[in-house]
Amino acid sequence: MRIPEETVEKIRQESNILDIVSQYVQLKKKGQNHFAFCPFHEERTPSFSVREEKQLYHCFSCGRGGNVFSFLMEMEGLSFPESVIKTAELANISLDPSLLNAAAHARPKEDSEKGRLIRIHEQAKEFYHHILMHTKIGEEALAYLLNRGLKKETIESFEIGFAPEQRTLLKQFFLEKKEFEDSTLRDSGLFTEREDGDWNDRFFGRIMFPLKDHQGNTVAFSGRILNSEENSYAPKYLNSPETELFNKRKLLFHFDGARPSIRKEKEVYLFEGFMDVISSFQAGIPNALATMGTSLTTEHVQQLGKITDHVILSFDGDDAGKEAIKRAGDFLEKETAFSIEVVQFPEKMDPDDFIRKRGEEAYKEFTAHSRLTFFGFLMDYHRKDRNLHNDSQRIDYIDTVLHEMTKVPSAIEREVYFQQLTEEFHLPIETLKDQFQSIYLAFRKRQTSERKERRQEQQTSQAPVQITVRKQTTVSSVERAERQLLNRLFHFEEARSHLKVHYPDFHFFTEDHHLVHVLFDQYQQETAGEVQGFIEYLNESSLKEKVVEIEWQTYGEEYTNQELDDCVRVIQKQQWITELEDKKQAIKRASKSGDSDLQQQLLMEIVSLNRLLKSP
Repeated sequence: MRIPEETVEKIRQESNILDIVSQYVQLKKKGQNHFAFCPFHEERTPSFSVREEKQLYHCFSCGRGGNVFSFLMEMEGLSFPESVIKTAELANISLDPSLLNAAAHARPKEDSEKGRLIRIHEQAKEFYHHILMHTKIGEEALAYLLNRGLKKETIESFEIGFAPEQRTLLKQFFLEKKEFEDSTLRDSGLFTEREDGDWNDRFFGRIMFPLKDHQGNTVAFSGRILNSEENSYAPKYLNSPETELFNKRKLLFHFDGARPSIRKEKEVYLFEGFMDVISSFQAGIPNALATMGTSLTTEHVQQLGKITDHVILSFDGDDAGKEAIKRAGDFLEKETAFSIEVVQFPEKMDPDDFIRKRGEEAYKEFTAHSRLTFFGFLMDYHRKDRNLHNDSQRIDYIDTVLHEMTKVPSAIEREVYFQQLTEEFHLPIETLKDQFQSIYLAFRKRQTSERKERRQEQQTSQAPVQITVRKQTTVSSVERAERQLLNRLFHFEEARSHLKVHYPDFHFFTEDHHLVHVLFDQYQQETAGEVQGFIEYLNESSLKEKVVEIEWQTYGEEYTNQELDDCVRVIQKQQWITELEDKKQAIKRASKSGDSDLQQQLLMEIVSLNRLLKSP
């Protein structure tokens, strides 16, 4: 697929890299740049930066950099045409329908095992969805979903499907296509092996919910049993087994679809089940995710931390839901600096129940205006199984709440809770604060001790965590001059003309810089384009990163030929110094061999180089 250059340029001009990148990482403004943790490598301090003025990104640790198209190519594993189309979609730029149609069929088939497994899951998703929406055997399952309150548009959005009772239907579908080896199909997790060595479909008699990775690829399924009475021994939900594609510790349901909304709203609703996510989406809350039947993991938190710092825990209103909120909130507080709120549904109701009984508008109102802080939730949580009319249990409750308050960083928020405790239990606020101070000092002492132990464990560990970062080196005066010169050549036709006229034999001292110069000159002859297009023109990522580093510098908007002459002088001086050292070594070799003629010639050249070095 080839996209017309004018279309590429239109998308480049109308899109904003800040808007696109912020849908993948959480950017915070600092000076003229926006910073985040790099999405391409693990790091402890943010070194990934986006400069809106230049429409570029650059990581000061791993060195990756480029424009909006190269960001999506790296982030999503896209080709250049695909990245252009994706940019247009994310920036809401309308495109010719024929171009979108061509893009849908243009991606080459992956030959890797992972690529084949993804294609198997994508085709299975389409197969199940077609059965649900367009066949007689899918009518019962479709009616069930519609009766549950799901609209056809929602079913289409989430590409829900149906696996009929026949145990070999999906197997026959793939065998007839003859596109995949039996061994690859068996490795997909979509089939189970029988005692006789043959294999059947894993999912049957189930409504099928595709599970997608952060790039939107279908990597697994969760199947809900349709007729639970006829299959009383079967689990209500059945998930794909873990495969090369699917790890439930890493997957958050609807992450790919919810990411733009989470970035826009600056908060995420976290649910226990994917039906809650789907119902919330239909009710007008698209910034919702769910774990896949597991507690929150470090991997989940890392994904969330890239796009938001505000989590709303929205679990069921029963005791199990409250325990899940407590576990999730404790984990988030321990691992991160998230702002945590809680939506606590009425007793024995889940989000789906609430919507069906009270309606979508009431649901949106409740989730928006009935939130508790996590500490506010804990104050209620710790009342459970305590008789607060009993002196001993009342004292134990207050002590527990004061211990929990050590995790509240805001002094103002703590003051609110002190007032609440004072009013409820008729205790002087000074008494509560004195007790809290004692608990807090012990808490900080324990924290310091734990940090010291963790540092000692890391120092003595046989396999310390390796963080791959690029070694930071001091930039020499020659490199600075070459970068400045290239920057001027990128942006000023006058600079390019001056260099060709006055320095026809000029050669950059650094080979990478010379290669960039040669390729830019070639790019100019072919297209007369600007540096943004030149980044796309380059094939090697190391050269792209080099150009981004050069573009990242600020040299001022005014240009003079004197500036160029000064840069050339620094570069030439280094070349002469290097050449002088080479000739000094050569004259020593000529002396040892007794070649007096060569010695005389080299001596004259050394004198000439010294004269050049001393010239103004």
